[in-house]
Amino acid sequence: MGVTERYVTGVQIGSEDEDYLNLTRGKLLPHKVILKHGQELEEEQEELAEHQPLEQEDLNFERWKRRPLPKRTLHQKIDDLKTYLWNAETNEFMGRSGKSWSLILLFYAALYTFLAAMFGGCLFCLMWSISPYHPTFNDRVMPPGMTMAPHLEGHEIAFNASDRKSWKKYARSMDEYLRSYNDGVQERKNMRCAHNGYFMQDDLEESSERRACQFKRSWLGDCSGLQDPHYGYSQGRPCVLLRMNRILGYLPGQGKPVNVTCGVKKGPPEALGEIQYFPKSIFDLKYYPYYGKLRHVNYSSPVVAVRFAGVQYDTHIQVQCKLNGYGIINDSPTDRYLGSVTFSLDVGA
Repeated sequence: MGVTERYVTGVQIGSEDEDYLNLTRGKLLPHKVILKHGQELEEEQEELAEHQPLEQEDLNFERWKRRPLPKRTLHQKIDDLKTYLWNAETNEFMGRSGKSWSLILLFYAALYTFLAAMFGGCLFCLMWSISPYHPTFNDRVMPPGMTMAPHLEGHEIAFNASDRKSWKKYARSMDEYLRSYNDGVQERKNMRCAHNGYFMQDDLEESSERRACQFKRSWLGDCSGLQDPHYGYSQGRPCVLLRMNRILGYLPGQGKPVNVTCGVKKGPPEALGEIQYFPKSIFDLKYYPYYGKLRHVNYSSPVVAVRFAGVQYDTHIQVQCKLNGYGIINDSPTDRYLGSVTFSLDVGA
């Protein structure tokens, strides 16, 4: 219709009836068009296809839907897979020629070689800039925490003195903990220190091995396991071992020894009875500072053994042992191990 309107509107048409009928039927034949101004223009135009009305079958859209592909058999799938893996006609492996595979492998080899070299260079610079013996940046040193032994079932010690099976595990844990403190091992590896101040060895070379002071197992008295291999558990008077955590370069107490105190946190105060400390209730300064495991190879942390000699039977109490000294924090609400350790004690007959 658009083509017909362009040639009909604003033009004068000849008076021949046949041309007029052909025009009204939608057929445009080669003809002369006379403009209003008197000019004549000849124009060749292709015949347009006749517009036939849609049949009913053309309105059935189901026939225009895409037909599903026929199902392929297993043999066809296997053949396609074989062709994909190796196409003998094109000499392609997995859809690529030998040249294409060579270029891809070369690209990825160069890429990963570059990444590995960059990672190795960064790691080398990092290891070159830090010291294996002490932290490079150590602006703030937190106060030490405290650990205890035995430590088997959390911080809970519960047993019956007359039941060997109930306390044997605690005695075995104490033996393992004190094995490195045997007198023979200490005399062979460490030196006997007579002074009471800090054992400073900063004048040595950075990589030189530092000497360590002896801490003998026999110094722990009734809690050493030498006189009583059951550590008082068979008598209802258990021992526990307390140790201050190691901090590289830390000087506890600012020149004064840090001491240990234990008391009842929850329960009747009189239920704990007499408390004994071995060898003393302090951590001697001669075991500090600690220079790290690479330089302080044979270092043995000092231990305070605590014996509860008069604990009441069948009374559940919660015991707290604290470090006390200058710069020590033992009442942190967020860290239960900072400067203190808490455990439950339940001794039965």
